[in-house]
Amino acid sequence: MTAPIPLEEAWTRLLAMITPLESEMVAVDDAVGRVLAEPLVARRTQPWADLSAMDGFACAGEGPWRITGESRAGQAFDGVVTSGEAVRISTGAAVPEGADRILVVEEALVEGHELAATEAPEPGRHIRRRGFDFASGDILMEAGQRVSPAGLALARASGNGTLTALRAPRVTLIECGDELVADPLECPDDRLPASNGAMLGAMASQAGAIVQRIGPVADRKSALREAFETARGNDLIVTMGGASVGDHDLVKPVLEELGAELTFWRVAIRPGKPLLVARWEGTLILGLPGNPVSSFVTGKLFMLPTIGVLSGEARPLPVPIPIPLRGSLPEGGPRREFRRARLVDGEACPIEQRDSSALRALAQADLLIDRPAHAGEAKAGTPVPCYWIANGANA
Repeated sequence: MTAPIPLEEAWTRLLAMITPLESEMVAVDDAVGRVLAEPLVARRTQPWADLSAMDGFACAGEGPWRITGESRAGQAFDGVVTSGEAVRISTGAAVPEGADRILVVEEALVEGHELAATEAPEPGRHIRRRGFDFASGDILMEAGQRVSPAGLALARASGNGTLTALRAPRVTLIECGDELVADPLECPDDRLPASNGAMLGAMASQAGAIVQRIGPVADRKSALREAFETARGNDLIVTMGGASVGDHDLVKPVLEELGAELTFWRVAIRPGKPLLVARWEGTLILGLPGNPVSSFVTGKLFMLPTIGVLSGEARPLPVPIPIPLRGSLPEGGPRREFRRARLVDGEACPIEQRDSSALRALAQADLLIDRPAHAGEAKAGTPVPCYWIANGANA
């Protein structure tokens, strides 16, 4: 049996196996979560003209001024403002030709058509200059960026109705184990409600994948072989459970019988060592451990980057954030460890429970602390690399 390989080597070997999917045209309103295959280019200039950033008066020169009209959003003042004149103006309305400053309502003194200021506005005050956000032809997002809700707004505001994005990966999740029951309401005490498939499915969906779930699949070669046949042709197959060395861990032998090419097996991390990576007829296969925390951690470290590369992400690997420790951590063991932690007042507070089956501790966690093998003691206040896992805390 070969020794577990380091995480960085596993990442390098995994990512080298993956080719981004083909691109397609997507309606802009359907593009959130998709990765751009081509840059997003502005088709218009924003703002289209000099606009007022405040409600008030567009003034020419030093006051006092005489009010000669109004400029509203969507209905600009039709004329020129000369020195000593002003027009009423609303937020987002075009600044008339000749006006060089905005006097806000709160600082205006109005008597009939006469206008004065409690405090004289400086030239250029409260004016959003034409094109300060973007100009027609500007590249607003590069290829490889994932479209966020803010990116959707940017695409629409820049005049785009469609985007060129990579196809969403088709991912099949196969949950293995005789002990698992699909319906949590009909689960006897001596068995377990299946949870990994739902958890990994939610993670994959949030990453932009189209998810198919199979299982629970019984610990029989024929049942597992049938599940693989059902998943045939998808972009990624992820199994949960059955990837270790027990008598009932059948993923590896079944893949070998199907003619799959095993790329590597076992990674030197805790939790999640019995990770398997293979290719079967052009489909990438990730065999994740069955313990839920191990499944989550390897899903975070391997499944999500795989989906990212398939989707076209330019930077698919997770990026650690240095966060100071709340409390201390003892010396580390022989394997690199990912410790669950809470975010408390801007500090990473390690959760004492480390068992890889403990779901409550996982659901309470906001972070994974990345502890290198044989790490020395880390004292309170020491910055430690953390991966954000977004379980609900507000950073």
